[in-house]
Amino acid sequence: MDALIGKWNEIYKQSGQETYPVVQVLAENPFLLPQTGTALDLACGLGGNAIFLAKQGLVVTAWDISSVAIDKLTAYVVRKGLNVNACQQKITAKSFNGYSFDVIVVSRFLDRTLSDAIIGALKPDGLLFYQTFTREKTSLKPPNNPDYLLTENELLALFSPLRVVFYRENALIGEQMRGLRNEAQFVGQKRK
Repeated sequence: MDALIGKWNEIYKQSGQETYPVVQVLAENPFLLPQTGTALDLACGLGGNAIFLAKQGLVVTAWDISSVAIDKLTAYVVRKGLNVNACQQKITAKSFNGYSFDVIVVSRFLDRTLSDAIIGALKPDGLLFYQTFTREKTSLKPPNNPDYLLTENELLALFSPLRVVFYRENALIGEQMRGLRNEAQFVGQKRK
C-alpha cells in the first residue's frame, strides 16, 4: 500500500501540469448531466473531471490515493472557488458506505471488485461515466498489465444492471490512426 502511494505521489510531484483535461466521454456528453446534484470523481488524479463537474454546477467529491494529487487539486479549486471536496484515500468497496451520488466518473482506473459498490452508490436515475484502457490496442504505450486493461465489452458486463446510454469501443476497426483508440467509453444510468 505505501509503495503504491509513493509511486503515485512521485508521478504527481513530477507533473508540471497546469491544465486539467476532462475525460472525453464526459466532455462530449455534458448535456446528460443533471442541473444540480452530487458527483464523485473516483481515482481523480489531478481532478480534471472534478473541476469540469463543479463548473457544471454539481457538488463534487474527489477521491485519490495520492496526497500530492489531492493537495494540487485542493489548491486549484480553492483559488477558483469551485465546490470540490478532495480527499486522499485508498479506494475499496467500503469507501462507498454511506455515500450516494447523482453522477460518478471513473477515468483510466480499473478495479473490477468495485463495480457493485459503484452501482450501489448511484442514486436512482444516477449516471456513471466510465472511460479506461482496453487490451485490444493500436500501440504498445502503457499501461500494458492486463489486470488494468478491459477485455472486449467488459464494461458492459461489469455494469450490466445499468441502462446503457452510450458505449464505444473502437478497437482495431477501420482507420486505426483516427478516432479514440485503446480505450472504451461507457455511460450508464441506474434504473429506479
